[in-house]
Amino acid sequence: MANSLKMLDSVITLVRKVSRQEIMPRYNQVARQIKADGSCFTEADVAAQAVLLRELQNIYPAAIMGEEMSEQEQHEQWRAGDAGLWSVDPIDGTSNFLNGLPYFAVSVALMQGGKSVLGVVYNPVSDEMFYAEKGKGAYLNGLALPIKKTVPPLSNAIANVDLKRLDRKMAERIAGNPPYASQRNYGACALEWCYTAAGYFDLYLHGGQKPWDYAAGCLILEEAGGHMCGFSQDDYWGGSPWQRSVIAALDPVLFSQWRDWVRAHQ
Repeated sequence: MANSLKMLDSVITLVRKVSRQEIMPRYNQVARQIKADGSCFTEADVAAQAVLLRELQNIYPAAIMGEEMSEQEQHEQWRAGDAGLWSVDPIDGTSNFLNGLPYFAVSVALMQGGKSVLGVVYNPVSDEMFYAEKGKGAYLNGLALPIKKTVPPLSNAIANVDLKRLDRKMAERIAGNPPYASQRNYGACALEWCYTAAGYFDLYLHGGQKPWDYAAGCLILEEAGGHMCGFSQDDYWGGSPWQRSVIAALDPVLFSQWRDWVRAHQ
């Protein structure tokens, strides 16, 4: 990418502006609306996406896909975006946003050939700005990731696991006899990736994500030195982009142990 550093700076500036102007003034102030698939959205999601879609084109002209588009539009943009595709989630964690829980984020990624080359994830409540470029490391507010570098044994690890997205058998096995010490799930995929990249979570597991859920966060974890795969394939980027499972950890030894446990208990 030409002028990639300038592009990254421009995306960070845009995400901050959209958060300040379109999202935070509506925090705890908007009503829930329901999409056809049963998920919720608000006028803040729609307003933020409109600005992002318009202004990202000025930063780098490419196909652009947002969570609040129709499914048909999303698939059309994906097919058109092999040379370049912006993947946007204006508010990842809308339920948290609606309920006043300070765990949600704006997520923006640039993808090429179906893989992410630039990613920005921003929690405007905590002012946590995570970002990465392919091959250039990952950062949180200017600090190189990971932040926490100590590695516990699997039995002492803290895992972020979304039980709702797992099949019933695996969910019951993890809930009944987990291999780790403690479990969390806060309801915002992009931040889950980033907190794993920072070392705040030792393990990560999710049963199925859309491109805007993983595009930015996956790159940030990868550039922090993390490791990830799917439930059934070692190549994380293999399989359908529309329902991508993830097994991940920052440390390679912990990752191997976690992957083997999950696959043995599917």
